[in-house]
Amino acid sequence: MKPLRLLLLICLLSTGAQAQYITNNKRVADVYFQNKDYYAAAEYYKKALNISTDTTGFVVPYAFEVKMKKESPKRAEYEYCVYQLANSLRLYKDYRGAEAWYAVSRNFTDPKYALSLFYYGESQRSNQKFNDAIISFKEFISKYKTTDEYTEKAKLEIASCNFALYEMRYPRLYKFSKLLNQINDQGSNYAPLLLNNNFYFTSSRPVVVGNKTQTVRDSKMKTKVVKSENPFVNAIYSASGNPQRTSTTVKKVGTPEKGKEFAAPAFSPNGRVMYMTIWNGSGNKKIYQVNVSRGNGDVWSAPKLLGTEVNIEGFNSMQPFVTKDGKYLIFSSDRPGGLGKLDLWYCKLRSDGTLSEASNMGNVINSKENDEAPYYNDQTKKLLFSSDGRVGMGGLDFYESTGDFGTWTEPRNVGYPFNSSKDDVYFTPSDSEDSEGYISSDRESVCCLEIFHVKKDFMSIEGTLLDCKTNLPLEGALIVLSDSTQEMKVTTGEDGKYRFRINSNRQLRLSAEKENYFKKVLTYNYDELAKLDTLLNPKLCLEPFIINKPIVLENILYDFNSYQLNPVSEVILDKLYKILVDNETMEIELSAHTDNIGTAPYNYKLSDRRAKSCVDYLVGKGISASRMTSKGYGFSKPIAPNQLPNGKDNPQGRQLNRRTEFKVTKK
Repeated sequence: MKPLRLLLLICLLSTGAQAQYITNNKRVADVYFQNKDYYAAAEYYKKALNISTDTTGFVVPYAFEVKMKKESPKRAEYEYCVYQLANSLRLYKDYRGAEAWYAVSRNFTDPKYALSLFYYGESQRSNQKFNDAIISFKEFISKYKTTDEYTEKAKLEIASCNFALYEMRYPRLYKFSKLLNQINDQGSNYAPLLLNNNFYFTSSRPVVVGNKTQTVRDSKMKTKVVKSENPFVNAIYSASGNPQRTSTTVKKVGTPEKGKEFAAPAFSPNGRVMYMTIWNGSGNKKIYQVNVSRGNGDVWSAPKLLGTEVNIEGFNSMQPFVTKDGKYLIFSSDRPGGLGKLDLWYCKLRSDGTLSEASNMGNVINSKENDEAPYYNDQTKKLLFSSDGRVGMGGLDFYESTGDFGTWTEPRNVGYPFNSSKDDVYFTPSDSEDSEGYISSDRESVCCLEIFHVKKDFMSIEGTLLDCKTNLPLEGALIVLSDSTQEMKVTTGEDGKYRFRINSNRQLRLSAEKENYFKKVLTYNYDELAKLDTLLNPKLCLEPFIINKPIVLENILYDFNSYQLNPVSEVILDKLYKILVDNETMEIELSAHTDNIGTAPYNYKLSDRRAKSCVDYLVGKGISASRMTSKGYGFSKPIAPNQLPNGKDNPQGRQLNRRTEFKVTKK
């Protein structure tokens, strides 16, 4: 939520029954910090340090660092204010400012500031300085002596930085655009939801509060601050028309309740029941149910708190989502029985509207940290949610898993640019295939979530499959295209054509197979895929074969009276190697033949060694020896005459007889 620049009205220090005015900026900042008003806290820590309140692009001056290092009675207070200023900026998600001040506090020797180096790395990662962040996290691990979760967190951050470096080098196929209209107004704007051509979202945009004030205190009730009431209040809004239009009309949904904030709506399939998160400034978040009145749908009944199936006193339950088939209510909660901080839970929705007891979605889905904002497509069986407890780009990232509420696949990070180095959370689709929709992210903001339109981009891989011998189209061949997450299949028709439309731009594997043909597999890396949005393979062809019918390997050459392979022969054998790799279960016999110069025993021995040298070469490249046999036939199986009918020598015939062959013995 974006706080207002706050006006301090009265600062009171209470001592027993006696109260007196104070001007201690540090104490005022502490009150704000304890009450999680981090923007105001940062402003007063800056005042305590006698620096400008504007830290946009701020670099801590060298003179300030020198001053900090001097021994003085105020050194401890300076160090405390610097560390707390950095913490306030980080918690307010001003990572640029936080990085600058953690750069100072990371050098403090007092053990209570030992986490400065961890948060310095976290701020660098949020600012996309991934290589610098890795250095900071490694330094933190080497210096940190306390036994707690931060060492493991630092290791996870290093893995995430390496992941982010790879992802940003090889962006995935998505198009992003921030909504540039009244939807992304002041405050945070998040939790988009499309329903029946209505665009719902949550916003903490300011409301009119007049001259109202509120009092906040520190934990020991010694210091209290009276300030103007915060006008930034979370509420649910709807927008008319296309959310991507340059201008739209936004209106608040429902009747405001004093002291209450509303967020993250979800609807039953018929649109007659809405679930939402409601809380007040200091209380836990709870999920409520609201029934729509008859009429235009703008009037709702009073919110009704859901029972202990969902809400447990003293714990948070929030971010409800109802599956489109109306069978499940999914939500995020830190209730007892979870695996991390916020876990994903679900209840079965009965036909009468009642709920079953909540079940945890399990350790495949939930991490040790926060798992939030679920979206589930009951047609594709895919769950999309946000988590900050796994290897990712940083902050909350989107992860996808396939399952049916009984079993789930290991969640897969959706990657860059769907995810950023900051928080990415809440998804709503605008089509049934989830190829287009809206998310909320603070990727382009100092502090606040904003709503973005996201659309999958696609590339085409297409071509014609031919018979290598006849050059005619091959009908009835199976073409399979796969990557790390999906597999698509087509069978060629009379024209031999195939076509795939895919969202992946990582390494792809295209295989073509047909009975009595050698299977062929092609792979494409990212650099190849990035050259064109369409890959055409008009000359992709399959070689036919018949079990136990020899196939000559042309140009397998040896020096005279030698069985050592030369470089030209190795090039030919590499083609056979590729056939064996593509056809994983195939077994072959590899044979060598000679002309009839010399004795039969000599030529048998020579040909056997030549056949074995070919097998040894293929074994050396990784083909299992159990899939191949070698055999020398000498000059017992000529395919051409060694002599002409008149008894003269036949050089062409002898050359044809000096050959290497293979035959398929098992598919």
